[in-house]
Amino acid sequence: MTRAHAPGRRPWWRELSRRFTIGTGLLALVATALAGVGATPADAASWSPKPAPMTTPWTAQVPVDNPLPEYPRPQLTRPDWANLNGIWDFAVTGRVAGRPATFPDSIRVPFVAESALSGIQRKITENDKLWYKRSFTVPAGWNGRRVQLNFGASDWQTTVWVNDTQVGAHKGGYDSFSYDITPQLNGGTNTVVVSVHDPTQTGGQAVGKQRINDVTPHSGGGIFYTAASGIWQSVWLEPVATAHIARLDMTPNLTDSTLRVKVQGAAAGGRSARVTVSTGGNVVGTATGAVGSEISVPVPNPHLWDPDDPFLYDVRADLLDGSATVDSVGSYTGMRSIAVAKIGNILRPVLNGAFVFQSGTLDQGYWPDGIYTAPTDAALKSDLQAHKDLGFNMVRKHIKVEPQRWFYWADKLGLLVWQDMPAMDTGKSPDSAARTQWEAEYHAVIDQHRSSPSLVMWVDENEGWGQYDQARIADEVKAYDPSRLVDNMSGVNCCGSVDGGNGDVVDNHNYVGPGNTAPTATRAAVLGEFGGLGYKVQGHEWYPGGGFSYEDQASTAALNNRFVGLLDGIRVGQMPAGLSASVYTEITDVENEANGLLTYDRQVVKVDAARVKAANQALINASRTTTPPVTLPTGYRSLRVTTPGYTDKYLRHYDGLAFTAVVNGGSDPLLRNDATWKIVAGLANSNCYSFESRNYPGEFVRHRDFRVRREADDGSALFRADATWCAVAGTGGVRLTSANLPGSYLRHIDSEVWLATPGGGHTWDNPATFTEDTTWAVEAPWAP
Repeated sequence: MTRAHAPGRRPWWRELSRRFTIGTGLLALVATALAGVGATPADAASWSPKPAPMTTPWTAQVPVDNPLPEYPRPQLTRPDWANLNGIWDFAVTGRVAGRPATFPDSIRVPFVAESALSGIQRKITENDKLWYKRSFTVPAGWNGRRVQLNFGASDWQTTVWVNDTQVGAHKGGYDSFSYDITPQLNGGTNTVVVSVHDPTQTGGQAVGKQRINDVTPHSGGGIFYTAASGIWQSVWLEPVATAHIARLDMTPNLTDSTLRVKVQGAAAGGRSARVTVSTGGNVVGTATGAVGSEISVPVPNPHLWDPDDPFLYDVRADLLDGSATVDSVGSYTGMRSIAVAKIGNILRPVLNGAFVFQSGTLDQGYWPDGIYTAPTDAALKSDLQAHKDLGFNMVRKHIKVEPQRWFYWADKLGLLVWQDMPAMDTGKSPDSAARTQWEAEYHAVIDQHRSSPSLVMWVDENEGWGQYDQARIADEVKAYDPSRLVDNMSGVNCCGSVDGGNGDVVDNHNYVGPGNTAPTATRAAVLGEFGGLGYKVQGHEWYPGGGFSYEDQASTAALNNRFVGLLDGIRVGQMPAGLSASVYTEITDVENEANGLLTYDRQVVKVDAARVKAANQALINASRTTTPPVTLPTGYRSLRVTTPGYTDKYLRHYDGLAFTAVVNGGSDPLLRNDATWKIVAGLANSNCYSFESRNYPGEFVRHRDFRVRREADDGSALFRADATWCAVAGTGGVRLTSANLPGSYLRHIDSEVWLATPGGGHTWDNPATFTEDTTWAVEAPWAP
């Protein structure tokens, strides 16, 4: 179903675009990028994009020669800059070839060569080398300053020449880099040439989910997607003083209400820095210290940042030579803390000292028109806004690192971010060179995003992909950025991964889930992936008929019921038992993955947004006032039905199967025995319960093939799990959820007893009176 809008109102994406602004307070030092910095290729007028496999609401809004015109680096802003995004000359050669004599094609930077928006849309392999060229002039007003050439990101091995002189070479696909090109400038028209070699999964570098595949829709692909080769983030020029500020490392400290800032400088030895924090133009604190040292800026009575109130302060840093200001940058910050602490004797992540359940989705960051690059800044924002619209308070950025403007929107909108380090290829043990490169790139990524208040956890590795030295890496990341949580391995229970045993969380993956992830004495419990419910929307499939999911749903109604059932199950079962966060797979479809809450083209919201938002808010609100787990009396008891009209019926066994039957004082002794159970500690989990037959000792209530039955304990792990039930609160009684299929409940329907799942597709999952049918009153035994 499409999201409807009232007559006369803009569709949601146009309204989002209309409301999109940069924000005068946060980016006060940013001016509009200078136009006319250079000539475009001779055939630029004839350039056109290729037809996208699917068009997003922003596909047609991308300017030909000024795409992504916003200032790319919101946490280190200056007023003068020149955008080099747009049409560049382009060529592809063999990987060992030198610079080509001609550049026969034109490409729109910063869209990768595989994408439709680039105008190239061709498969790039490990045997190719990409070449880019364009001309530019340096504005006269920049005279006397150094000129930096900045790249947001380019995948993977990038070499840069200015006026035929090499100015630098960079390895890495996810970190930014820049070069001082002042010595190479000629005072007139200058030429920049860039070469990029990207072996994708055939190399040893971080690749995330990129794989060399056909660039047009095709069957297969699974959970891996089209490669993204070459320049994929903004390129820009910027003038700086000889001594200038290179980076701000900002860490809020709530214990003494200060912002701890390290002003990192270039050619700034012996100089000092002044940092000022303000809001609405009013200074709240200022402090001065040496460049490279920690400066404590007072922020009295700080207005705290959290997802419900993502308040941001403006920051300005000045580089001082004596009393003279030689460089100034603008930035912003949020005052918040993140840690783990015991809450009700359970280790939990705490934001600003309080536990709040983190409910998010897996966000892959792929686009059918731009692949790795969102078509516009409004599009980049839209995926995060979709999380807010659906009631999520967290997002896991999955083995990709987005441009800094994505983090700006997460900071401004109020979403907690788990940031994965992109993985190396699966099924391989990386060699020493690959490990050195991967760790260096990881450190660069941390440095570039360490000041973002939304970012609360680093996720080192995923499901064992390219895994090595998990414990050492987790310790090093924690030491490198002690202000955040660290997840040493997402999916420690999956796919041959090895748990380093350390970090702040233990992270399981369960499909469909949610499964049971238990906290330990040293780590909080999180569910790094679950869900994967699929629904294909005709006319909005990347490869029609080729989509897959972890569990297909027959209709949007079934999808809504199943998804909301999972969230409700976490709220009443897993969260009270110790789960502190969950990541649903996923926010949008991606290529042949059809398990998104939105379609891949972002044109259709598949779920009932209001209903999903309400379920998320109920889950998050419940975590703020956690109650002790539900306990049952042990010994002999009987379980009474609470469904109105059937409250004289009890759980009983008959010929090995579970039923409900009317029981009263006049019932024969056999029936009263059949309706009496001994409640004992759970066979598979002592925090839960098992129900032993009164008249068949050693036989227990268990589920098998969804039917609930009375069977003898055969000593197997499967039996013990099937015969263990965890108690959760219910109105007028308790609900009993399966220990090995959490979120599925003991239910009576038409006098039979089944393991039923909210939103499930079986007849016994019927939503009518589901909650009442799965709630049981624990009564005195009919046969003591």
